[in-house]
Amino acid sequence: MEMSLAKEEPNVVTEAGFKVLIESGYHVEVVCKTAAFRKNSVWHGLWVLRAVSEEGVEKQLVTARARSEGDHIRIRTFKTVIGLMSFLIDLGFSLIAFPVNEGQRWSYSLSQSDDDVIEG
Repeated sequence: MEMSLAKEEPNVVTEAGFKVLIESGYHVEVVCKTAAFRKNSVWHGLWVLRAVSEEGVEKQLVTARARSEGDHIRIRTFKTVIGLMSFLIDLGFSLIAFPVNEGQRWSYSLSQSDDDVIEG
């Protein structure tokens, strides 16, 4: 018997579903899981993303493909700031900031206006 991901794991969402949630009003929460460090000119660390509704419902971003260990889903992680920034820009965000200390969080919302940016 096949079960849908939504029924099996209600607090997770794949990349395609994540984008739909963000476009429908959820905000993105970036969580730093491992403190960032600079190696040469690249910042490394471990970040995960969540889509969070106004009511506080959280959906963890997961990978869409099954791994060799079976059909277990995996949390989508970002190991460099470049990867994190690329993903956020592809979602439609034009201003990017990121937490650098373990446990820190940062939120983004598509409803935030670029008009808030002061150009000099």
